[in-house]
Amino acid sequence: MDSAFLEIENATVWRGDTTALRDFSLNLFQQESVAVLGPNGAGKSTLLKMLTGELRAEAKPETSCRVFGEELWSLEEIRHRIGVVMPEEVARFEGDEIARDAVLSSLRGAYGRTRDMKFSRLEKARAQAAMESMGVAGLATREFRALSSGEKRRFLIARALVHDPEVLVLDEPSTALDFAAAIQLTGLFQALLDAGRTLVLVTHHPGEIPPGIERIVLLRDGTIFADGPKQAVLTSASLTELYDVPLRVRWSQGWCEVRPG
Repeated sequence: MDSAFLEIENATVWRGDTTALRDFSLNLFQQESVAVLGPNGAGKSTLLKMLTGELRAEAKPETSCRVFGEELWSLEEIRHRIGVVMPEEVARFEGDEIARDAVLSSLRGAYGRTRDMKFSRLEKARAQAAMESMGVAGLATREFRALSSGEKRRFLIARALVHDPEVLVLDEPSTALDFAAAIQLTGLFQALLDAGRTLVLVTHHPGEIPPGIERIVLLRDGTIFADGPKQAVLTSASLTELYDVPLRVRWSQGWCEVRPG
């Protein structure tokens, strides 16, 4: 097993007056991609905010949270080593922003408006390679508002990839996408896995987990409900209990299909 990039032990995390995670322990490893699922309020967003340093666990002797082996870390360094893509980032770009600038501006920690920024030939090449990997290089000069929802999402992923992060975290990547765009995006996830990327996919939908992800973590009420190999965890019984609705699981070529039970 490769080294852990996230080690959480006995963590309790509060969001206001609510306990978002309780006595929570989880290790995530480089070169082992994982999907995190759970209903609303399960703790998925809180886990992401711990990973990016936006939230900290309650200070207790038995509690620790290490990222790349460090309990104290530079947020700037972590944001380069862990690329996080969230749907709400789309709203941070002006409609007349040039799509390529959405990628380039990530190199300066900004969201677009690169007109007064200078970029080296190497940086421009990195941005071009990231856009090519997401299949959007041909759209680089379009205005952001002219892109479809799926194209915008792919530019956001390219924006994260421009740093060549060790881990890529995708939060609810199919939100607001139509069926075709969601299918295309899921295919790109498998291509990233085939290229050796470590992915953490946070989702509501088992059907968008590509075959290359083998480990599943199920969250419920701020605790880990199940953690293990994909076909052992994603069962009719476990998902029925997790979502409190009768569900039936069927497998096809490594893909999980979930229907009403």
